[in-house]
Amino acid sequence: MHDMDSSIAPLHVLRLFMLLLGTSVVGSTAAPPPSGLRLELTHVDSKGNFTKSQLYRRAAHRSRLRAVTLSGARHGTGYNSATSPTWDTRSKVHWSDQEYVFELAIGTPPVPFVALADTGSDLIWTQSRPCTRCADQSTPIYNPFTSRSFSLEPCASTMCQGTPRFPQRWKCSNATRPQLCRYLYVYGDGAYSRGVMGRDTLTFPGSRPGTFVSVGGVAFGCGNENMGAMFNSTGTVGLGRGPLSLVAQLGFGKFSYCLTNYFHTKLTSPLLFGSLADLTAGGRGGAAVQTTPIVQNPEHATFYYVSLEGISIGDTRLSIPDHVFDIRSDGSGGVIFDSGSSLTDLHETAFTAVASYVDQMLEQPPSNYSELTGPCYTLQPGVELPEMPDMVLHFADGADMRLHRDNYMMHLKEESEMCLTINGNRGMSIIGNFQQQNMHVLYDITEGYLSFVPADCTKLIRQATYIYMHAGAGKN
Repeated sequence: MHDMDSSIAPLHVLRLFMLLLGTSVVGSTAAPPPSGLRLELTHVDSKGNFTKSQLYRRAAHRSRLRAVTLSGARHGTGYNSATSPTWDTRSKVHWSDQEYVFELAIGTPPVPFVALADTGSDLIWTQSRPCTRCADQSTPIYNPFTSRSFSLEPCASTMCQGTPRFPQRWKCSNATRPQLCRYLYVYGDGAYSRGVMGRDTLTFPGSRPGTFVSVGGVAFGCGNENMGAMFNSTGTVGLGRGPLSLVAQLGFGKFSYCLTNYFHTKLTSPLLFGSLADLTAGGRGGAAVQTTPIVQNPEHATFYYVSLEGISIGDTRLSIPDHVFDIRSDGSGGVIFDSGSSLTDLHETAFTAVASYVDQMLEQPPSNYSELTGPCYTLQPGVELPEMPDMVLHFADGADMRLHRDNYMMHLKEESEMCLTINGNRGMSIIGNFQQQNMHVLYDITEGYLSFVPADCTKLIRQATYIYMHAGAGKN
């Protein structure tokens, strides 16, 4: 961790923040966003040189923590209250070690910013000076004092009212002029970011190498105090359904991604916005595009809920009660698509049905099983991988997501095992990114539906574009 006098009280930091800003900072103007945008996602484990077994266990651990946190968000039970800030908060999603990051920049002149892409949250934030506590990063820490396009977000603004925030007595303190819009965003494992809300220019890679697109007036969080494991990132870009998300602020109305093979770590995955996001008819093997409605959950407006009506393996429809995947009256339960979760988590009733059927197909009980990983099965030396039928997730309006064996089973060659890449829990069910690999997934927020089609995601890849800036190097 990179501490800059962590003993300074937050209120004193905010006073210093205002003093340093003075009158030299000008408000950013809102430039019209492009009609479409293409970014390249990088799998964060690609730089870790991990074995396949290590990747699986890391993914399973992350997924379990995130599932617990997301499921506990409604009642504030999704994080460790002993290590988290004591202030009340409304947003609790697991942040540490998420899966996919992309490159952009913030401010004028632009400062490089590596962001986690997260459909399970809304807030855009990056580590910012003055830091009471910031993690080490290889690029300069964003400094709003030196950005010509930065402006503070007024506490009374509509955008501020939509932020995760301190209780009312803290949010608009009379100790500062003008009153600051402050936020506290809590994630799993006691990780959090807190600071003040502002607006600045975001810069994205353009359509050709060396070109870029800038959009002004984007609301974001200046993370002055950040705790947790930021793996290969310097903040987060929320892609959820709330007004603070990148999708909402840029007004695209829809976005899509196509995640390449989980273990081909040198490949990037395209993230497409607006006019570039549409799916191509006739997916891999001539498969048709499948479409299902996005379901409203007033208690969790950020998440992308869908109606899962059943699960089949091969020709067998598993015996799962109809109510298992329903959203309950208190907002708990339900099924979401989530780019930030590695493995799929199913309600324990559905998980038991799936795991039991896999036991029958492999004609053996699991040889390795724990609360953090799905069941694993021993393979006999020299024996080829068993053939297994497709698993089909049946969503509303006849939308069937067909998962081939390698989308729900993982072969750990070094340990002579096959593992089910699905966990069980007692809360909401989450369709994770491992099950979404080589699937082009479209979130249409304007029309209110989610679509998907099997795809060879490598065909959507182009040579990654980068933002070329002379912003210096080294840790700051």
